[in-house]
Order: sequence, then C-alpha cells, then structure tokens
Amino acid sequence: MYSYSIIQWMFFFYLYCFGGWCVESVHVSIRTRKLTNRGFLRGPFLPLYGSGAIMMLVVSMPFQENGFLVYLAGCVGATVLEYVTGILMETLFKVRYWDYSKYPLNFQGRVCIGTTLAWGLLTILLTRVIHVPVEQVVLAIPDRVLLAVTLFVTVVICTDFALSFKAAADLRSVLSKMGTVKRELVHIQRRLDAIASAAGQGLQKGRSALTEGMANMRGELTEGMAVRLEEVKAGIEGRLESIKNLAQTKPSEYWENVKEELIELKTKYAVNLEVRRYLSSLRDFFQRDMIRSNPGMTSEEFGEELEELKDKILEEEKGE
Repeated sequence: MYSYSIIQWMFFFYLYCFGGWCVESVHVSIRTRKLTNRGFLRGPFLPLYGSGAIMMLVVSMPFQENGFLVYLAGCVGATVLEYVTGILMETLFKVRYWDYSKYPLNFQGRVCIGTTLAWGLLTILLTRVIHVPVEQVVLAIPDRVLLAVTLFVTVVICTDFALSFKAAADLRSVLSKMGTVKRELVHIQRRLDAIASAAGQGLQKGRSALTEGMANMRGELTEGMAVRLEEVKAGIEGRLESIKNLAQTKPSEYWENVKEELIELKTKYAVNLEVRRYLSSLRDFFQRDMIRSNPGMTSEEFGEELEELKDKILEEEKGE
C-alpha cells in the first residue's frame, strides 16, 4: 500500500503530468512532422496524464498482488476519467480536445477500446516498472526541498491553468460569435428569398406572400444552419443579383416599398462579412497556440467555424 504525504502525492502528480506531456508531444510531433506543444496548458504539463497516473496508483492498491486485476482496474478507472474529463471540457468550452470517432469500438468519440486496453497496459507498466524507481528518488528528497519545489510548481501550474482557461473560454466566445454571424447571414438570405418570391405576385399578393415568408423563415433558420457559409454567401449574392435584375426589368410600386429594406440587408451583409473575417483572423496568441497544440480538436456545435480557424492558421504557417 502507498503511504505518502499530501506534498509527495502532489509531486508525483506534477512529475507524471510532465512525463505525459513528453510522451504525447513527441508522439504528435512525429505524427504531424512538426514540433508540437501538446495539451491544454501552455507549459510542459498534461494534467490528464498526471490525474491518470494518480488514479492508477490508487485503484491498483487493493490488487497489487494480482496483475490481472491491476490491469482491469486501470482499464476501467482511466477510461472513466478520460470520459468524464472529455464531457466536462466539451461542456465548458464547446470544443472536443480529442476525438476517437474514427477509431473502432468508440463510445461517443470520447473513449474507445484501443485506448482502454492501452490504459490497462500503462497501469501495469506504471505500478510495476516506472513508479518503483520514481518512488525511491522522490522519497530520498529532503522534505524541505520537496516542499519548496512542489509549491513553486503549484504556483506555475495554477497561473498557467488560469491563462489557458481564459484562452479556451475566449476561443469558445469567438466560435460562438462566428456562429451568430452565420445565423444572421442565413436570416438575410431567407429574407431576400421572401422578398424575391413576393416580387412577381403583384402588390397585394406580394405583401401577403412576404408576410407568409417571414412567418416560415424562423423555422427554416435552424435547417439553414446546416448549410456551409460559402453556400450561404453564394445564395445571398445570387439573390441580390436576381432582385436587381427584376427591379430593372419589372419596375413597380412594390420595389419602392422594399427599397429601404434591401439597402439595409445589403449593409448588414457587408458588415457581417467583415465581422466574420475579423473573428476568423484570431489574433490572440494563446488562442492560436491552443489550436496548434491540439490539431485533432473538434466541435459538434461550431465544427465549420473551428475548421475555418484551423485552416487560417495552417495557411499562415505555410506562408511564413
């Protein structure tokens, strides 16, 4: 049975956070063929690995004499930890920092059988091989030195976590604003559709058709959000062009009635495009670095927006 002080447990946690960062960063750097500072934090620490290591040590305590039960406890404990962590991060930031959707036998893309089995093997490796010499080294460190180092690292990690949390929250805000812009563009497109549809039906019928179009537009917005941004932009520009041609070939009182609204819609379209361009430039260093550090991150709610940011960063890196 492990019998450590709180400071020793904290030091083990930080040590394995660092070890996990080394393993993960090397793996991703080799896979992507470029140096990658992996993880949620900006410093060389991956809290998921530190938490996983501590969890493995704790859940394996009752079964230290039975290798199979140690393996099984590691599989279950680490998988539960990974799943819960994934849900919490996705709920908080609307972004999934790892995604196993393309892997066989996955559950909701948050965990999969491959990583579950690997967690079990890692538990055996940690408890039987890695932790034994690590424990000897840590227990040999004088208490005052261990306390000073642990407190210093605690301050560093807490500061890093606060900055990283803010960056992740700000990134969520950027994605949300980009989504809001897209919804506004879909609204503009539907409104133009209603105006164009009413144009050829005569003034009285046109007004009725326009009112009906507005009533149906709210229900269509949700469906419209499934359309990609480029399709929405093409639809708006095409509709503006067709309305312009109709107004020139078939002038009527109806066009005078909607003239101001058409000018307003064109202005809103131009403004929203500019806002979208500004948001997608993502000028904040920490937000950009967070995307670079997690190349496999996805978002169910803001998938297109996140991919747009990732593509912009990739294009800029190629141009440097």
